[in-house]
Amino acid sequence: MATTHKTRMLIIGSGPAGLSAAIYGARAGMEPIVVQGLQPGGQLTITTDVENYPGFRDVIQGPWLMQEMQAQAEHVGTRMMWDTITEVSLDGPPFRAHGDSGDVYEGDVLVIATGAQARWLGVPGEQEFGGKGVSACATCDGFFYRGKKVVVIGGGNTAVEEALYLTNHSPEVTLIHRRDSLRAEKILQDRLMSNPRIKVLWNKAVSRFTGAAGGVLEAVELVDTVTGEASSLATDGAFVAIGHAPATELFKGKLELDESGYIVVQPGTPKTAIPGVFACGDVMDHTYRQAVTAAGTGCMAALDAERFLAEHAFAAAQAVAAE
Repeated sequence: MATTHKTRMLIIGSGPAGLSAAIYGARAGMEPIVVQGLQPGGQLTITTDVENYPGFRDVIQGPWLMQEMQAQAEHVGTRMMWDTITEVSLDGPPFRAHGDSGDVYEGDVLVIATGAQARWLGVPGEQEFGGKGVSACATCDGFFYRGKKVVVIGGGNTAVEEALYLTNHSPEVTLIHRRDSLRAEKILQDRLMSNPRIKVLWNKAVSRFTGAAGGVLEAVELVDTVTGEASSLATDGAFVAIGHAPATELFKGKLELDESGYIVVQPGTPKTAIPGVFACGDVMDHTYRQAVTAAGTGCMAALDAERFLAEHAFAAAQAVAAE
């Protein structure tokens, strides 16, 4: 039988942003509910080594970090719900979310932390060597390739920025692009072309990632998009940089989205155009996309949600007193 779950703070998404919002919200007495979604814990659950999250001298594991965040959120009073939201109503408060289970979730405030997913090539070996040489985040994993050869796949701003970043660690960076010109901004292209550590392979598409069975990446197999000629390029690391897709399907036509599909918020805040609805983490951040920045915006969302509820309660009390 379907159940309606009510809370002062409803959070959709359970990555660093959602769980940080939950921790702060619970400590403020808002008794938050977190609906975990299809990937509980977010992208960090498929990330192995994490070396840049503050507070840990040694390399930690992404899944372990998310388990600890969830345990802390539950310890301070968060309710975790194993469900996936299929429909939302933003005509609140209360704001309503309908789960795949049939249950309904109501919150006086709504925090959206549904995240984003890296776009992948979908070629053989990509999943097999994920975390073993294939990555979608240079700022996350570039440090592991100090002094090694790496490739970046893509032709937009993200690809060029990641190639430039990787020159801080790698003496030889190869940008692989399936066309004969880049889509990146001219200033970025100029920096790329003037960097002696970067080489560009034009009109090349990756057809396969290869390496020893159960081992690490050793090469990328290429196909010339003009001649069809096959070739192979030895490399220690490959960074797929063809963009990210924010998980905002639920909110199309209900919240303002930018041209890339990210939720638009007031600059410097997690506030959306609807009072009482907040967005945090990668679902609204197409620039930084780091666990620590996601956690920070989750904290901001909880603090702003607490202020919203306090102001809303004060206004209601004033209206009653005036009657």
